[in-house]
Amino acid sequence: MNAKLVAVLIATGFSWGAYAQSAPEGDWLVRLRAVQIDTANESSGGGPLALPSDAVHVSNKTIPELDISYFFTKNIAAELILTYPQKHDIKLEGVGKLGSLHELPPSLLLQYHFLPEGTVRPYMGVGVNYTRFSKVDLGPLEVDKDSFGLALQVGVDVKLADKLFLNMDVKKVKMGTDVSVSGVGKITTVHVDPWLFGIGVGYRF
Repeated sequence: MNAKLVAVLIATGFSWGAYAQSAPEGDWLVRLRAVQIDTANESSGGGPLALPSDAVHVSNKTIPELDISYFFTKNIAAELILTYPQKHDIKLEGVGKLGSLHELPPSLLLQYHFLPEGTVRPYMGVGVNYTRFSKVDLGPLEVDKDSFGLALQVGVDVKLADKLFLNMDVKKVKMGTDVSVSGVGKITTVHVDPWLFGIGVGYRF
């Protein structure tokens, strides 16, 4: 093997090594989080049986969350946030537990990632939340089944290894429903408006 061929092979090897190191990351990032729901428990409005502003309590809980992100550019991504229907106990101040309901709260967020190639990658997101209330078991009380609201997010991905990330995020979601009594009408609007504190892992491909 002559010296010229050896030089070409070495140069080719360095070129492939440089390409492998600089190869762009995948456009998809899937995260699995544990999320603590901390509800606001505020009420407003109503009719002849209007309740005090802090009368209705929606229980806090920890839930699993699956998040799927797609990167349009290095800095801009969209994230779809999913879980399964979650059961919450509903209490009335001075009375106790009234019953329960289930809520399914998918959100879609547009994000800006500030340091997309760093080890620590902070980002912010804004979007919309849709919540579907179901399996309502509150005796004579009825609730609107649909809620739309603003969703805000700050978070950070920390690169642990190739394609693997630690993730932490905080979200604030506008979520609520009108509560009414059959034959009487609306008695209050419950503002669930939870803070969501999440931690988990992500895989990018």
